[in-house]
Amino acid sequence: MAENNRLLQHRVEGRNLILERMFDAPREQVFLAYSDSNQLASWWGPQGWETENQKFEFKPDGVWQYCMRCTDKNQGDFYGQESRGKGVFQEIKAPEKIVYTDAFADEHGNPVEGMPETVITMEFVEQDGRTKLISNTQFTSEKELKSILDMGVVEGVSSQFECLDEHLKKEK
Repeated sequence: MAENNRLLQHRVEGRNLILERMFDAPREQVFLAYSDSNQLASWWGPQGWETENQKFEFKPDGVWQYCMRCTDKNQGDFYGQESRGKGVFQEIKAPEKIVYTDAFADEHGNPVEGMPETVITMEFVEQDGRTKLISNTQFTSEKELKSILDMGVVEGVSSQFECLDEHLKKEK
């Protein structure tokens, strides 16, 4: 498994991107950071970005629409940009697993043409009071996965998990 930023490990298996990271927090706390709209909005996205949940229905077939905005002037051309997404929860097994589809979306929640829709399985594994978070993102093709890797998804998720780590420390 390749290591990124000392903490995030990642590997590619066919058309799946698997990311793993340990958090110094109990599984229930990490799960709550994903399942509570206010908590999720407070850390979701890479560093220097803020997230607004426009819709958050945490239940099977529930919709999650969000908008991330770059608020860090030091990020150059990214400053002021928005990135919108739409997820639909497929399966929720508290506090063990969340499965949802995820797609880039417009302001109305319509998928952006030409961008991938993925199925993401988040597993929360308790290990001696800590939590191993395993994210398995399934793309429709290996080519699609490669294009997202080339866009810097591993670095973006690493930054996002740093934000989650800071959030969990504040919530203790």
